[in-house]
Amino acid sequence: MSTSVMSLKLPAEVEFNDVYLGKLLKSTQEQQLFFTPEIADWLQDLRNKAATAVVELRMPSTKDEEWRFTDLSELLQVNFQPATVKLTSDVTRFALPEATQSRLVFVNGVYCADLSDVSAVPEGVYVGNLGNLPQENRGKITQYFSENNLEVFTALNTASISDLAVIWANPNVVEENPIQLINISVGGEGPSFSQPRTLIVAETGSCLQLVEYFVSEECGESKANFYFTNAVTEIWLAANAQVIHNRIQQESKNTFHLGKSAIAQGRDSRYTCNEISLGGKLYRHNLVVRQTGEQTETILNGLTIIKGEQLADTHSTVSLTQPHGNVNQLHKCIVDEKARAVFNGKIFVPQAAQMTNATQINRNLLLSPKARVNTKPELQITADNVKCSHGATVSQLEADEVFYLRSRGLSEDNARHLLIDAFAADIIERIPVESLRQRLTQCFSCLVP
Repeated sequence: MSTSVMSLKLPAEVEFNDVYLGKLLKSTQEQQLFFTPEIADWLQDLRNKAATAVVELRMPSTKDEEWRFTDLSELLQVNFQPATVKLTSDVTRFALPEATQSRLVFVNGVYCADLSDVSAVPEGVYVGNLGNLPQENRGKITQYFSENNLEVFTALNTASISDLAVIWANPNVVEENPIQLINISVGGEGPSFSQPRTLIVAETGSCLQLVEYFVSEECGESKANFYFTNAVTEIWLAANAQVIHNRIQQESKNTFHLGKSAIAQGRDSRYTCNEISLGGKLYRHNLVVRQTGEQTETILNGLTIIKGEQLADTHSTVSLTQPHGNVNQLHKCIVDEKARAVFNGKIFVPQAAQMTNATQINRNLLLSPKARVNTKPELQITADNVKCSHGATVSQLEADEVFYLRSRGLSEDNARHLLIDAFAADIIERIPVESLRQRLTQCFSCLVP
């Protein structure tokens, strides 16, 4: 099979609106990649369009409404370089027992075939990278990339695509076992960055369950250099398809993690996202869902647990365009010490989206007087025949609840832990993978004082 060499080249005279973005983009433009001619030409064009957008954009600041609680100034002080692929630890420690032979591994955004094992994936489901995509899917892949280059970090990721994870279910194929995508960040001698890209396609009547796992080689209080992960995931659900998306972020405390998940749902489809965020120095996830067909259901469950001086920011947008849509969102935050959590959820219900049911709730638990949360749930409704509600709460542990448990023989620490565990368990128990629930519960017990 013939291949073509692809590399992104920018004219020498190009001037960037933002010097920092220019440095990040130019550091990736010399990549030499081999693909079949039809893939190489299309991907080159996609990258060039995104690079043009990056040239015209700038880094967001706290003066921008969507970023006013998330300060990127510390990120801008670090001179990041593209990460090299080097893994010294055993990847099996990140693997789930239910997905032992349904495991796709990317290190610093690059596919690692020797660490992956997809031998248990059934016929009709492709799990791999772009370079090995089956011939029958190559002609269709171009329609599954939205050229949304208005958001700066998405454009930067697209302009720098070197490889991507692809999970593709053919029509009416049901895969009940989870597929695990492990994205491992491995730092180098200096500050480094990677840009993982994932494409998930669930064709008509298909069913998939994904565990998208972001982890650093050194978790927790790592002494390694700063690391920057800029991840983009696109999920397409055709009519009557179902995807359960478990997104776990557990990177080191020296990581800046900026993520984008863009979901398009066809008629009668069902998308569920269980998002758990535990790590990162600065974490931002933009979750954008567009319901394009009638009788579509979207379920969004989220849990953020942070302490120290961590910042975790969740921005979600759900747009309904057709009647009989359903949205149910519950996002919880547990914030300790000097950490800050941000939640901004938007649900758009235009005139065409009649007979819609939408619920959006954000609950926050502050464990320290210096912990902070900024919450802004939003409903924008122009339809007149809908049932929609939203709300937010910010609270501390109730003294009378602690007293009640202590009166039953528990110590104060055990009483606090029991109440905090119950608050988090409401989200963790919604994850359908048992070993993942157990792993998250163990991590949770280590994080909460």
